[in-house]
Amino acid sequence: MDEWLIDDETIPLARRSVLPGEGFFTPDTFDAVEAEREARERLAGADRVVVADPDSDGLGCVALVRVAHGEAALLPAGPHEIREALEHVAAFAEPGVDVFVCDLAPDSPDDVASLPEVATRAASIRWFDHHQWDDVLAATVREHADLVVGDSDEECSTDVALRSLPHDFDDRYAELAAVTRDHDLWLREDPRSDDLADYAYWEEPEAYVETVVEHGADLPPEVAEFLAERRVEKEALIEKAVDRAEYRTVGEWTVGVTYGRCSQNEVAEAMRAEGADASVIVKPAGSASIRGTDAFTRCHEVAAQVNGGGHPKAAGCKPDIYRDMLDYAHHWTTRGAVAKQTILDAFRTLDREGDAGDANDANDARGDGGTD
Repeated sequence: MDEWLIDDETIPLARRSVLPGEGFFTPDTFDAVEAEREARERLAGADRVVVADPDSDGLGCVALVRVAHGEAALLPAGPHEIREALEHVAAFAEPGVDVFVCDLAPDSPDDVASLPEVATRAASIRWFDHHQWDDVLAATVREHADLVVGDSDEECSTDVALRSLPHDFDDRYAELAAVTRDHDLWLREDPRSDDLADYAYWEEPEAYVETVVEHGADLPPEVAEFLAERRVEKEALIEKAVDRAEYRTVGEWTVGVTYGRCSQNEVAEAMRAEGADASVIVKPAGSASIRGTDAFTRCHEVAAQVNGGGHPKAAGCKPDIYRDMLDYAHHWTTRGAVAKQTILDAFRTLDREGDAGDANDANDARGDGGTD
């Protein structure tokens, strides 16, 4: 395939907004080989390693581990890459390594299948998170690791690391956790939280960690300039996604639905301002973000039905609907029609369950809804 077909520098923004980034078109086998090579290099000679989601929350945890303990190798791993990252630790880490896993929650037993092998190699395993956990998976992890899961309505993973690591942190790191929480829990009270989130998204993970270790939540002027430049395109992509938004009534909820390569939080905020109780942003790569409000706090329940998970007001998923490239071609040309419908059906399932629950409660109140 000619590189110019996927080159973000030459594709017009209107088309770029409906297509995935060039990394999407890299075969998984190539990515796997590169990930293994990088893991082998990072883990060679390392006394400790942090497996973390490379967003501002996960990288905030990495920063705190390094402040508390000194050097630590970083293995970036998204929510669907936990299994591979732990396999790399089991295969390449030095005996006696201290392992930290941050801002990640397994979706299935396969994600933690190699954890016993990691435990035989590691001196310790500590796991800090704040997502919704399956009780069985939590028990499995606790057989091998010190697992601390914070309240997803109150804490981000950086908060959990701050209170769990044996170190007297400076006030700036408590502030870093608070600002990270502001974005991760979608509180939207501190403008610096968007800066942290955007910087983590656009910058290399190591550079982000080095910056917040030195500066905390108050990013230096050169970072502010970098963000201002990148946000010109970001705002244009947000505008495209907002213009595509449609609104559906599902039971008592108004659900805003849109499609595009964009910053999902700002798009969700725009849909909320238009009256959406919940927002769905379907991405060209096939995944989707679900955002709630005070009127809808069941995002994680919607996502759980479509191959995902998360928090009551913020969740993510990737519907299992893509069988070949023709499905993806249909996805791009229809602006995510099948994915949108699949996720809306998950909202409708919640609505029906709520109606059934209300009916059962009414029957029980009349005394004729139970069984002997």
